[in-house]
Amino acid sequence: MQTSQLRVAVAGKAALAASRRLALLPRADKDAALLSLADALEAATDRIVAANGKDLARGESAGMPDSLQDRLRLTPERVAAIAQALRDLAALPDPVGEVVRGSTLANGLQVTQVRVPMGVVGMIYEARPNVTVDAAGLGLKSGNAMILRGGSAAASTNAALVETMREGLTRLGLPADTVQLLNGGREDVTALITARGLIDLVIPRGGADLIQTVVTQSTVPVIETGVGNCHVYIDAAADLDMALAIAVNSKTHRPSVCNAAESLLVHQKVAADFLPKVLAELGGAGVLLHTDEQASAAAEAAGAAYEPVTDEDWATEHLAMEMSVGVVPSLDAALDHIALYGTQHTEAIVTQDRAAARRFTAEVDAAVVTVNASTRFTDGGEFGFGAEIGISTQKLHARGPMALQELTSTKWIVNGDGQIRV
Repeated sequence: MQTSQLRVAVAGKAALAASRRLALLPRADKDAALLSLADALEAATDRIVAANGKDLARGESAGMPDSLQDRLRLTPERVAAIAQALRDLAALPDPVGEVVRGSTLANGLQVTQVRVPMGVVGMIYEARPNVTVDAAGLGLKSGNAMILRGGSAAASTNAALVETMREGLTRLGLPADTVQLLNGGREDVTALITARGLIDLVIPRGGADLIQTVVTQSTVPVIETGVGNCHVYIDAAADLDMALAIAVNSKTHRPSVCNAAESLLVHQKVAADFLPKVLAELGGAGVLLHTDEQASAAAEAAGAAYEPVTDEDWATEHLAMEMSVGVVPSLDAALDHIALYGTQHTEAIVTQDRAAARRFTAEVDAAVVTVNASTRFTDGGEFGFGAEIGISTQKLHARGPMALQELTSTKWIVNGDGQIRV
């Protein structure tokens, strides 16, 4: 039986060979492959949904929370959406070969910086089977071979998805090892993130524990995706009807994802008018409210379920129908609160005061800052990137939703006519 180190070594060498071939593919061939894989996934819908049903049944027996089951669940409609994401990806420009900058030097040398694939990318994630296809598609389009290690909760689903894509690649005459799946235990994760020299980049996507394990233990370069403890701040100059719609959408549209809002901050000047309305609507939608003293009184009056907020609540990414709510005396107080509890993912302000909006966007340290819009728009698809491979909360190389360009590096090409340095 192969050890994890040997499995990853074998996978890495196969992925390297595949990546060298992918790097030479013209855009037309990559786009045709993406369209073909989309058709193959839709044709295999019954098999994929059946495999997903096995994962859901195991999860339910193990007491998996509803929010995680929602992330895991695939329906025919969700499979169709995943396939459509590949078609959308095919329609996007190919980043490989793009000239970033260039010039002709005084000595006649032509110096050009161009985008090139990373090479072999390892992706470690949890119960999100759509990530399996998104990562494979983004890798193919950007010329990278992908080694995937999904969570055990989605093992059957991921196996069906990867098998379908590998079969499709083989039919097209492309290397099946463009996408590979590791199904071992934690030892495979350790082997993958320490395979320096075989793996060019690792991207973790999931909960805080997973991300921190990869960031702190990896010897391979890592792009850190982050926890989404996102805030919506309702300013003194907010349009309260707009604020109501944004706050409710940010929390309830899909609470199990990282761009859902976890905290609501309301300026003292509008709290008396706004809190009864927003807490009644949130409570009516089934949101458990964690409230400070003033918000508790409003929740009581609105008949909404609530409990006193704690520091732990403010710091928690609930990923469920729960939200922390508090009143702040000023914009400065809101900024201080976000600096203390935010995770540099997405922060929102609702205001008609342009000066307040400018301060918020300038002072909040986050990958995405929204003004008068839901936090739910932090998404590669919504930004027009096609599928995304994750949302980076770090500050190096990539920040925010990551897609094709973030999966490339650059190469300098120097063309001369016999110049030598003197």
